[in-house]
Amino acid sequence: MFRPVNPPGPSIPGLSQAMLIEGGKLLVLSGHVPFDSEGKIGGKDVAAQLDLVFANIAATLRAAGTDFASIVRLTYYIRDFDQAILPEIRGVRDRWVNTECPPASSLIGVAALFHPDVLIEVDAMAVIAEGETS
Repeated sequence: MFRPVNPPGPSIPGLSQAMLIEGGKLLVLSGHVPFDSEGKIGGKDVAAQLDLVFANIAATLRAAGTDFASIVRLTYYIRDFDQAILPEIRGVRDRWVNTECPPASSLIGVAALFHPDVLIEVDAMAVIAEGETS
C-alpha cells in the first residue's frame, strides 16, 4: 500500500526520505500532545512525553479503525531542542513504528508550544487500506 523511496547517496539511517502511497485513504492527524487519561500534561522529560504522545496517537488511530502500522509521516515539534536527546527520541519512536519501513519524518525545534509544560507535540499522516476502517 505504501513503500519507502530512498534515492541513492547519503541519507539519515533509520528514516525514509519519502513514502509512496499506492492506495488507501489518507488520515491526517492534528498535533498530539502529552495529555494523560485525566486530561493533564504527563511526563517530565521529552522521552516520557513522547511515549504518551504516541499512546494518544495510537488511540486516535484505533478510533479510525487502524493502528501505528498505517503511519506514513510524523512531524515532531520539540521545545528548546537539544541534539543530545535525539537518541532518546529515536528509542521511543522505535518502540512504536515499524523500523523496517519507518515513516517519513521531520523534527522542528521551537521556542514554545501551547503550554509551558509541554515539551513535544507530534502530528502525523496515516494511510488506511480500503475496507480496514470500522
